[in-house]
Amino acid sequence: MATELFKNIPSKVGDLVRDVRIGKIGLPDLQRPFVWKDNKIRELYDSMLKGYPIGYIMLWESPADYDEKKSGIGINGKIYTEPKELVIDGQQRLTALVASMYGVKVKDKNFVEREIKISFNPLTREFAVWTSAFERTPEWIPKVSDVFLAKENNTISAFRRKYIRAVNEARNKRAEKALTDAEEDLIENNINDLLNLSEYSLPTLEISYNAREEDVADIFVRVNSGGQSLTENNFIQTLISVYENETSDQMNLFCEQSRIPASGTSYNNIIAIEPSHLIRMAVGVGFCRARLRYAYMLLRGKNLETGKYSAEERQENLAKFKEALLKVMDLNNWHAFLNCIGEAGYISKTQIASSNAVVFSYVLYLIAKYDYKLDAVRLKKTIAKWFFMGAITYFYTGSTESEVEKQFADLRNVHDAEQFIAYIERTITTRFTEDYFRLTLPNELNSAAAISPAWNGYIAAQVVLNIPMLFSATPVSKYFILGASGTKNAVDKHHIFPKNYLTQIGYMTDRERNQIANFTYLDYVTNIDISDDPPVEYVERYRNRMGETEYHKTCEDHALPPDFEKMEYIEFLKERRLRMAQIVQKAYKKLCE
Repeated sequence: MATELFKNIPSKVGDLVRDVRIGKIGLPDLQRPFVWKDNKIRELYDSMLKGYPIGYIMLWESPADYDEKKSGIGINGKIYTEPKELVIDGQQRLTALVASMYGVKVKDKNFVEREIKISFNPLTREFAVWTSAFERTPEWIPKVSDVFLAKENNTISAFRRKYIRAVNEARNKRAEKALTDAEEDLIENNINDLLNLSEYSLPTLEISYNAREEDVADIFVRVNSGGQSLTENNFIQTLISVYENETSDQMNLFCEQSRIPASGTSYNNIIAIEPSHLIRMAVGVGFCRARLRYAYMLLRGKNLETGKYSAEERQENLAKFKEALLKVMDLNNWHAFLNCIGEAGYISKTQIASSNAVVFSYVLYLIAKYDYKLDAVRLKKTIAKWFFMGAITYFYTGSTESEVEKQFADLRNVHDAEQFIAYIERTITTRFTEDYFRLTLPNELNSAAAISPAWNGYIAAQVVLNIPMLFSATPVSKYFILGASGTKNAVDKHHIFPKNYLTQIGYMTDRERNQIANFTYLDYVTNIDISDDPPVEYVERYRNRMGETEYHKTCEDHALPPDFEKMEYIEFLKERRLRMAQIVQKAYKKLCE
């Protein structure tokens, strides 16, 4: 019989919550930030009160060399300066219980601190997600944490009396009968049942500290939590939290600051960084690997050449990972790269169809800077052209890891800056062919998809060419610049052939009316002025205002055929797709100047 690497520990909810609060159980930043919805926490309480099973917790006994680390989720005054067990699976469940029972604040997906508030009705045994209405309804206890903290402070009797008094006062105002003795007994019983959830069984499995790290890693990856398989990315974050807690904190801070406008931070208008992005970037820069399973192996201590594991290899790989991460999180590098994207016409997150395009282009930027020593001017120009091509041709969409692994393999035969530039130019040329602009791109523009790299590329091209908006002297780029109008862009996506007009002439489906080639951006004033007018009507107004020369120039800039307002709608779409592709090609040529 195989030796079991774990033991089953019968545990109660209250014991586990207490051990987290005093620091005996550590919650490493496994799945941070806290992602459960409040309604899921409400269901957790409801399940416990009804006697349903609520899953299990898996712990790992701390290894002997586990240094003093930050544990718990923000409680001060811990008895344990270092945790004795680490949570491998069930962190979200355990965090939900600690936070909601004792009013501990957590951070949401945007790293904003918040309190989890679950309300309880002792008369009906109902739980609900808190709203301000429950603060004004005496029959509801707004937060279950009020009950648990009252018990902890030995004031539960006073709390219960205050609740009953408030309900009676509210009933008196409504000219209703006061609580009966039976109802008061019911209230007391239900509050006691709520408090007794501390005695609820929560099965706990503890993996022995003697287990080999590769065994622990395999258990981590194979176990299911809430119906989702824990991934290599989860395990990497846990390894970093356990062995390099300071590094983990730096990563979380970088991610948090990418969402909050402030100078001297990682904030940007392109992408909200996640820890998984930083891990991919560091693995790409440090190990020239795109697949996270390689990172998972490397940080476990595997030598990819020999296939053997060792503690020395793990330490060496972790040091290499940290060195790469420093380059990734260097704000000078990060913002210089974002300027490259801006040079390519991508200045808003609304233009980014795939975060992988940003992640792996940044990896390429850092490799070019540090491995091939490209000077700043050539680096900016090269990466701008690369991103422009990669974003519009779906280079980082689909089998991204395979494509990037192939690129890393190609780069092993590239030895200096000139060879690197030649490689980039060669790769771009194989995709940006004449047939691409004449056939492929117009075909990709034949779509009504709301998110389209082809459409985003066309808008980027207009930014590169500094084209004014249709019937305006203001450049398209002005209305996408950060801060132009708070969180809302000061532009409208407008149907050139208005939607109501198309319906009137027989085009009944959104697939027909919302074709990419039927869209352009307009400022608010122009959009309101045009409204649902047929093209022949609004074109005449603007043609007269602008004069023939300026009018024809704006039509050319916006890929509009001459006298487009008189064309059949389907013919207009075909012709405009060709012209939109030509605008993209023109922008690329400008980037090559």
